[in-house]
Amino acid sequence: MITGSCFCSRVSYTLNGSLQNGRSCHCSRCRKAFSGASSAYAQLSPGSTVSWTGKEFLSTSADEGLAIGFCGSCGSTLCGMWNGDVHGLTLGCIDGDPGVEIEEHIFVGSKAPWDHIGGNAPQFEEHAET
Repeated sequence: MITGSCFCSRVSYTLNGSLQNGRSCHCSRCRKAFSGASSAYAQLSPGSTVSWTGKEFLSTSADEGLAIGFCGSCGSTLCGMWNGDVHGLTLGCIDGDPGVEIEEHIFVGSKAPWDHIGGNAPQFEEHAET
């Protein structure tokens, strides 16, 4: 079972299922949303659902169907949403092993000049070619 929570622990969740497609996005929007060099997230596997505790503290910021879910108290980014449904979870807020690794780095063409990407995962200038 995969669980996770925000920094202040007001919002927590249990993933009923598994994750797939671990990615790190280096675009300027993800850097701002995640306050770091990139986002690190994985998509929910088909049929997976998320159960929330403290959902009243979960806030969203939406743009054309795409949204991020974050704790309204501490600001931790917890998930990505598409048309109101959780699409993926941020790896940094997961307790323990998420069962996935970063499989690819996307939007490397717009990464920050101070960002140095390590590891062997493939890098794509924009979206992954897969």
